[in-house]
Amino acid sequence: MISVYGGNGFIGSKFCKLNANDVIKIDRDSREPKSDNVLYFISTIDNYNVFDNLQIDIDTNLKVLMEVLNHCKDKNITFNFVSSWFVYGKTDKLPANENDYCNPKGFYSITKRTAEQMLISFCETFGVNYRIFRLANVYGEGDLTVSNKKNALQYLINEIVDGNDINLYDGGMHIRDFIYVDDVCDAIKLCMDKADMNDIINIGSGKPNQFLDLMEYCKEQIDSKSKLITVRPTKFHDIVQVKDMYLDTTKLKNLGFKQKVKIEDGLDKIIKKYRSNR
Repeated sequence: MISVYGGNGFIGSKFCKLNANDVIKIDRDSREPKSDNVLYFISTIDNYNVFDNLQIDIDTNLKVLMEVLNHCKDKNITFNFVSSWFVYGKTDKLPANENDYCNPKGFYSITKRTAEQMLISFCETFGVNYRIFRLANVYGEGDLTVSNKKNALQYLINEIVDGNDINLYDGGMHIRDFIYVDDVCDAIKLCMDKADMNDIINIGSGKPNQFLDLMEYCKEQIDSKSKLITVRPTKFHDIVQVKDMYLDTTKLKNLGFKQKVKIEDGLDKIIKKYRSNR
């Protein structure tokens, strides 16, 4: 059985649904695992908390993690930690490989990388096994946290469905690695079943997608009149965000992972969902 922390979030809830017979959802305020296999999703979701709450990324991404790890000392536990591509930070080397130097800039990104490092140190100290999963950009129906700060892809698709003009930083001429949420959940389960212990694994499509191309595809699918407007990124965006990113998924593919939902098919699903809400 898998003790799932953060099982009510976007990806966590989907994982629990797809693996309903194998999971124990840990209550929000509980810290002690109910099995020797832990999957940890608890996290903030973007770099913008710095404007409203300087402490929340530390409390959520580090303090709660330490409280959970305190119940894992010297036990036969495998701790599977869900991280993010954001930990790589600004890099000119693409695709990003698990062994590359990490240089995160925003509070979310920095605390996610710090959590990785503290987890590794803890596990080495107390003889606990771990795996770290660095996720690419995850999209799919059911994400209730979509905004212009988080999951901009779906936020802008919704704007296109509404026929609104949309602003694209640098005209959308940046690259991202997108992977559908069901594929992410399948990849996580595969890694938990087959990946080496004490390792870091990128989970993504491994394919570079230019953001502008995806927006134009969505426009064409619904014959939208939305205009794509080129704007300069904000100063904060320049400070914390990465222009181009996609992941080296060699490790994941060597485990036998095969992506089921192509980006076009995933976009079609999102468009259909948003149009049905109108």
